[in-house]
Amino acid sequence: MSIPLAVAALGGLLVAGGLVAALWPRLTQPSLAERLSDPAPPLPIDDAPTAPSGGWSRMLGRPGVPVLAGLGLPTRRTRQHLSACEKPVEDYLAQKAAMLGLALVVPPAAGAMLTVSGLSLRPTWALGAWFVFALLLWMGPDLEARDQARERSEQMRHTIAAVCDLVVISLAGGAGVQGALHEATRTTDTWAMRALRTSLHTATLRREPTWSALQELGERYQVPAATDLAASLRLAGADGARVRASLAAKASTLRGQHLADLEAEAHAATERMSLPVVLMFAGFLLLIGYPAVSLILTSV
Repeated sequence: MSIPLAVAALGGLLVAGGLVAALWPRLTQPSLAERLSDPAPPLPIDDAPTAPSGGWSRMLGRPGVPVLAGLGLPTRRTRQHLSACEKPVEDYLAQKAAMLGLALVVPPAAGAMLTVSGLSLRPTWALGAWFVFALLLWMGPDLEARDQARERSEQMRHTIAAVCDLVVISLAGGAGVQGALHEATRTTDTWAMRALRTSLHTATLRREPTWSALQELGERYQVPAATDLAASLRLAGADGARVRASLAAKASTLRGQHLADLEAEAHAATERMSLPVVLMFAGFLLLIGYPAVSLILTSV
């Protein structure tokens, strides 16, 4: 295949990929019913570890926010991640537009600098590197939001497990379900416990049942333990069921899952550390054996 034909084929692939990337948000954007059924934005929590708004990305990408919003961004899954991260959609779109601008400006500038310095790359390699660089920058905000949402979901799950233990202790001491739940959320001052305490207080002010706040937290942060706890409390409030035994079993299960996760993370860290040790040992063997191998080869 000749170089012009390869360049034309790669250009066609890039154009097709750009059209798919431009039309995909429009095709996958949430419907009006899904937008109306989205949970309400979270209440502000003091000292919560949210992503800092503003910065150079917001200033640089602010003009592109209406364009990306018109294309249907962010998608429904990304909206869930942003809701869990408590990050405004405008900041996400501004960061996305800034990354797109850098993807369009930086590679040509770098290519011009290489050309001035006397270096040159084949067109196919240059376009391929440009495409990979642009794809990484374009997906960067999505990956960041996903990782932050996953981390906050883990923290919320551990907090719900601790709350279950404390509620069981309070119930054993003779407290009611509502009082035990409110008392359990006053033990620590982490962001997850503050979010739980704020949701419960808001539900009380709105004269809503307590389990509705837990249900909303479980849906926002993707924590099934919160929805299970809400179901148990709903059963206790509606049918008068004794939930102490079920909450104790649930707390024990959550503790077991937490310990299993910690053990899995420890094993994964050990496996990751084994590769550098093996490489260092192989390098040490090569360093020791090189003089003998070189002497044998030169003496033959």
